Amino acid sequence: MVSVTRRETFSASHRLYNPVFSEEQNRAVFDKCANPNGHGHNYVLEVTVTGTPDPATGYVVDLKELKRIIRAEVTDKLDHRNLNMDVEFLRNVIPTAENIAVAIWRVLESKIPSGVLSCVRLRETENNVVEYRGGQ
Repeated sequence: MVSVTRRETFSASHRLYNPVFSEEQNRAVFDKCANPNGHGHNYVLEVTVTGTPDPATGYVVDLKELKRIIRAEVTDKLDHRNLNMDVEFLRNVIPTAENIAVAIWRVLESKIPSGVLSCVRLRETENNVVEYRGGQ
């Protein structure tokens, strides 16, 4: 088995806020990320596909095709958007890095043309990285 990873980037804003919580609870749980006007990040997304290389091409997945899929299905929909309001696949989701990674997995899982999706890795900041490997 061989794993291949494609890296893409996007910039987006969001607010971490649970409508069930009071304003005080939201501030206590999410701190400055609960700012009513939101805040933004320059995200780094890595999508890993694992499989056996095709004997005819040597590819697990054609990286040009993987790039096209990631951009069309994910980053074009997230880039320079408000994740709370503008992204259909994040509707009614608190847009934490964890929830964004799971949502991206769900969007991409059925669209991978060869191999299998094995990891969605999302870097929200220099110090904060989330990995999702399926399940749930």
